[in-house]
This record gives sequence, C-alpha cells and structure tokens, in this order.
Amino acid sequence: MKKLIIMLSTALMLGGIASAQKIAFEEYDLDNGMHVILHNDPSAPVVLTSVMYHVGSKDETPDRTGFAHFFEHLLFEGTENIKRGEWFKIVTSNGGINNANTSDDRTYYYEVFPSNNLELALWMESERLMHPVINKIGVDTQNGVIKEEKRSRYDNQPYGNIIGAVKENMFKNHPYRWTTIGSMEHLDAATLEEFQAFNKKFYIPNNAVLVVAGDFEKNKAKEWIRNYFGSIKKGKKIKKQTFAEEPITQTIKATYEDHNIQIPMVVATYRTPSMKTRDARVLDLISSYLSDGKSSKLYKKIVDEKKMALQIDAVGFSQEDYGMYILYGLPMGTHTSADLIKEVDEEIVKIQTELISEKDFQKLKNTFDNRFVNKNGNLEGIAENLATYYLLYDDVNLINTEIDLFHSITREEIREVANKYLNPNQRLILDYVPSKAEAQN
Repeated sequence: MKKLIIMLSTALMLGGIASAQKIAFEEYDLDNGMHVILHNDPSAPVVLTSVMYHVGSKDETPDRTGFAHFFEHLLFEGTENIKRGEWFKIVTSNGGINNANTSDDRTYYYEVFPSNNLELALWMESERLMHPVINKIGVDTQNGVIKEEKRSRYDNQPYGNIIGAVKENMFKNHPYRWTTIGSMEHLDAATLEEFQAFNKKFYIPNNAVLVVAGDFEKNKAKEWIRNYFGSIKKGKKIKKQTFAEEPITQTIKATYEDHNIQIPMVVATYRTPSMKTRDARVLDLISSYLSDGKSSKLYKKIVDEKKMALQIDAVGFSQEDYGMYILYGLPMGTHTSADLIKEVDEEIVKIQTELISEKDFQKLKNTFDNRFVNKNGNLEGIAENLATYYLLYDDVNLINTEIDLFHSITREEIREVANKYLNPNQRLILDYVPSKAEAQN
C-alpha cells in the first residue's frame, strides 16, 4: 500500500509540474523575417522585452575573434536617436533594468520595465537594430572596457583561463576553439569599417527573435511591434558555415600554467554532440549523476569518503554544434591528478557496465523536474528560454516538452551513451598548474 501511495504521489507530482509549468505563447513572423514570440502573464505589472541574434563567437574569423562579444558592449553606446551615454539613464529613470550576454552561438539583449513602458522598451530595441551608431569613439571606449574585463575575469582570476585552455585543445577546426572574449590583438587591429560590416551582416531582423513577456495588452503590443520593427529592412540571408571535427581517438594531454594559482587542477574533458540531440540530454543526466553537487557519486567518493580532493565538480558546455563535459578536481595532500582520474574512470566504468540503481534513477528524474521548474520560474528565464528554443533548437514548444524527453530516457540508454562518449581515448587531460615563472601583471 505504501509503495502504491508513493507511485500515485509521484504521478500526481509530475502531472502537477507539467500543468503548472505550461508556458503559453504566440509566435509569428514580420514581413522582414523577424520572428516574434509573445508570452502574456499579467500576474505582476512588469514586462520584459528581449532580442536574441543568431550570432556568437563561432561566427567570427580566426584573425578577428571577440567581435560578437564586442558588439554586446558596443550596441549600448547609443543610436541616432539615443545619445551616447543615455541608454542606461533612460532605462533606470523609467524604472527598468537591462543587460546582455554572448555565447559561442548567440547574443542576447533584454530590458525589464514596469508594464506601462512596453512601448519605450520596443522603441529602444528597434533603435539598437535600425539606428546603431558605430563610430571611433564608441569602438575605442568599449575596447578599453573589454580589455579591463579580460584582465579581471580571465587573466588575473585564479583558474580564469580553464575554458580557453580546454577549447583550444578540444577543437582544431571549429570556431569553438576560441573564447567569446577573443583576442585583444585582433580587436586592436580591426578597423572601424570591419566593425560596421559585422553589424550590417548579422544585426538584421531576419537573424533575430523578439520576445515580449509579462503584463501587456496583446493587440496593442502587436501594433507597436509592427510600427517599430516592421519597417526595418530585411538583411541579406546569412549562409552559416559548418565545421566538422575529427573524432578524438587518442587521449589529448596538455598543460596550462596559471600564475594566479598555487594548487594544481586536473581537467578531464569529453567532446559531446550538439545540445539538440537525444544523446546530449542523456549525457546531461550522466553529468548530474556523476558530478552535480555534494550528493553526486564523484563528490561523495573522492571528497567526502576518501578525502583525496579539495573539490571535484563539472561543467556542462551545451552548444549548438558540439558540446563538452568538463570534469575538474583539485588534488589534496599527497594525492595526485592521476589518482583523481583513476577514481573518475572507475565510476565511469561502473555506469558503462552496470545499470544505475532505480533509486539513483528516480533521484535524477527528480533533479531534472526541479530544474525544469526553476528554468521557467521567473519572467527572465521564460523569455530567454523562448528565444533560445526558437533560435537554436527550432522548436519553441520545447519550453513545455523538453522535460518529457528527459523522462523518456532509460537506464539502458545511460549505459549505452556512457560507452559511446566517455572513454579514456576520447578525452583531453589538462594539467592546469601554477606557473613556474614569476607572476606578471
């Protein structure tokens, strides 16, 4: 009877999650190719406007890296109708907040305003697209800002260059081999005309999705969207290049010296398939099972029980073309990096040869149900997910159905996918060590 009650409770909980998290939306295209998604939620008097452009660091050329991230900054410099330095003043003086971020695959801008300022938000985003001012003073200013960002977040940050070191070893052909912040030398060498050409190529309505989420009147929102974005000229169709990587068949060994650290770190990285694939989602489950938090298999074994490491953790790098599963650990005492890798391999072999327990499998499902709830737990998350599922997955309704994909994964698939991707000859072993040279600023 107790088991039956638990089963019924679980079923009701999952049904409740699916129902409570149902995100209603409407989507359509403007004549210029811009995609529009509306999500009406009048529960609070706020509205979010966002635009995601399908341009990231993978759209750069090897001699001009950092452009996509540069534009994340540059397009706050002002427009023909918003004077330089006024953007943030307008936002804050009208009770709003705004931000932007860049990845390898896309660039994202958003504002959150009191709901009576939707027209203002739409006008500002249309100005960013239609009338950006890209001149020498803006480029020079943001060049300095980005150099400072690179110094503080990467060059002078302990372990700040892990991702860069991993990427340059994991990819030989694909633009994923460089970081989004790029090379300062490339940015210094770039001409104003090159920045203007980048904007003209990628910042076009038919390479973007506009999301309006929150408290708004739908017909009025559509009217303003048509008025502010409808007249923007469609851009030349962008032909996306494809880059294929040869499979990794032998362990890649590399060393990176960081003058900001004293304790070495070992980083094991496996190349994974596109985040759009079923295998990638299975690998998400495996990553959570092995390395997500203090109750994960690796943390309990290596940190808690054997006390071999100060830390063991992982980063899932989900991307449009390829992903990465990045495991890292800090050896403690007399234990070495090789000792940690041996322990990691033992746990991976277990999931390659045995089915994980029913109890652990249920825990995984519960973890992903919780993530599903949290991902859509606020307006910012909903808006970004709507844009991402359209632009990178070509299926907006995944915001409601992706959890079903995770529920459909079996323990047998976990074993199969672990065998397919997580073998010693398919990975990078990076020794991230203290610099032998004297620290330099």
